[in-house]
This record gives sequence, structure tokens and C-alpha cells, in this order.
Amino acid sequence: MIFGLVQILLFQSLGELISQLLLPTLPGPVIGLVLLVLWLVIRKGVNAELAMVADGFSQHLGLLFIPAAVGVVLFLPQLKANAVAIISALVGSVVLTIAASALVARLLSKKTVHE
Repeated sequence: MIFGLVQILLFQSLGELISQLLLPTLPGPVIGLVLLVLWLVIRKGVNAELAMVADGFSQHLGLLFIPAAVGVVLFLPQLKANAVAIISALVGSVVLTIAASALVARLLSKKTVHE
């Protein structure tokens, strides 16, 4: 289990280092996650220690929603004051996402039919 944690922390540290030195606009943990995925693809699998740590993390994933809930409660007055704008933005973005997805699916399906 320790080796799995060390792997995760190593790739996160590499991501932070790359973020600080080369790509300051990308978060270090995201770069580290991409590096870890690439490493696992190159190795063609996940070792048992890393799988055990990942399973342990996924069992407690609900804890990550606690800071978001605290943020909602903390900013509840601002959310109430801007409720119409927030709801409009959410509905508009959902409609645009569905339309864009349908357009892409239509374009890709036409491309495969002609081939």
C-alpha cells in the first residue's frame, strides 16, 4: 500500500514541478494525473499496490463533496441574489451542450455512412 501511495505522490510532485517550471497555466495535479495515466498505459496495467490505494480512495470519494457543500452554504446569500442569472446560465449551457453534441454526432454519422 505504501508503494501505491508513493507512486501517486511521485506523479503529483512531478506534475507540480512541471507546472511551476514549464506550464504555469495547468494545475500540477492534473499534469501528474496525465503522467500517471501515460505511465500506466506504457506499463500496460496497474500494479496491485496502486489498485489497492485507488480502491481505498474511491470508497471515500463522497468526502470530496463536503468542501463544495460548505461553499454553497457560505455563499448562499450571493447565490440567492443571483439565482436567475445562475439558472439561466445552467439551462443555456445544457441546451448548447446538447445541441453541440447532436451536431457532432450528426456530422460523424454522415461521415461514416459515406465511407
